[in-house]
Amino acid sequence: MPPEILDLDAQSTTPLAPEALAAMVRQPHWNPHSPHRGGRLAKAALEAARVQVAALLGRDPSGLLFTSGATEANNLALKGILEKHPGKRLITFATEHSCVLESARHVPNPVTILPVEPNGLPNRAAYTAALSGKDGGPDVALVSAMLINNEIGSIWPIGELAAEAHAHGALFHTDAAQAFAKIPIPDGPDLISLSAHKMHGPKGIGALWLAPHTPITPQMDGGLQEHDIRSGTQSPALAAGFGAAASLADPAATRAHAEALMAIALEALHPIPHSLNGPAPLTPQRWPGNLSITFPGEDSSRLIARLPGLALSSGAACSSASNRPSHVLAALGLPATAARQTLRLGWSTATTAETLREALAQLVSALK
Repeated sequence: MPPEILDLDAQSTTPLAPEALAAMVRQPHWNPHSPHRGGRLAKAALEAARVQVAALLGRDPSGLLFTSGATEANNLALKGILEKHPGKRLITFATEHSCVLESARHVPNPVTILPVEPNGLPNRAAYTAALSGKDGGPDVALVSAMLINNEIGSIWPIGELAAEAHAHGALFHTDAAQAFAKIPIPDGPDLISLSAHKMHGPKGIGALWLAPHTPITPQMDGGLQEHDIRSGTQSPALAAGFGAAASLADPAATRAHAEALMAIALEALHPIPHSLNGPAPLTPQRWPGNLSITFPGEDSSRLIARLPGLALSSGAACSSASNRPSHVLAALGLPATAARQTLRLGWSTATTAETLREALAQLVSALK
């Protein structure tokens, strides 16, 4: 048996809930799009999971499309909407996930990428000015803004941002991969991206929810099995795991647990010189399961290598693996040197106080 790895990387992924695994292995192998009895049984499982996920989201299940994950959902949202609005602008922010920013690079529409405040919250003056446009006309097709940032835990007022976008005739999309099952998803967004493996469901499945009558162009050619928008054979097993994880979720209890662990972390790290990135911990503007922390003089890559018993990251998994500096920290104004001295610590409902204390003791020992 390999040695246990203590998990402080919950923003990257979360362990699969046993109940989600049990729901997955119960599913038959049939194709849910086949007309025979086996196919109908698989289709029923798919639709039951759709209802479970939509119930936690607080939206009508008829608007929920299963995807391969939040990356596909974000690509579909941006590219599918903008293709319906040629020549109109996309507005997004410098701290968005790389799949949103890369999608923005590949659309033919004009794109406005807005700055954020030093604490990672939106620059509201820049947002209002961007929506107004040069001529004050409704030239914005879509706004995309993350609900909880995956690196610094900032919680954005997307209800307010969506209302402002709608007042200018624009649609609003939010990447809620880090927020789903943790906080209620506010009213306002026309499109919402989700991921199962960020909330104790399986990898390989996510969802995009669309408000009724939202015009969108499919981005994959094929059978259009999902509501005539998304092509590809769906997996009843993955969907069942996603649905079971959604049924287990208790956002209020999850937040209380995360706050208790944040208090433990802040106390344990207090003796070590450091600075925090993002909104102040234990405030409404920050998710308490995330801690982006800079240790001056400590190269994060070397620190991670010295601690093989801990699951740590220096930022988003997609940038950490390539050793690219974090674009999120750069958007906050953090110098590249400081960004390379930064760790992102995260915990989930599966993290116990004992596990966290043991992991932090190892981290503090290495830092000392």
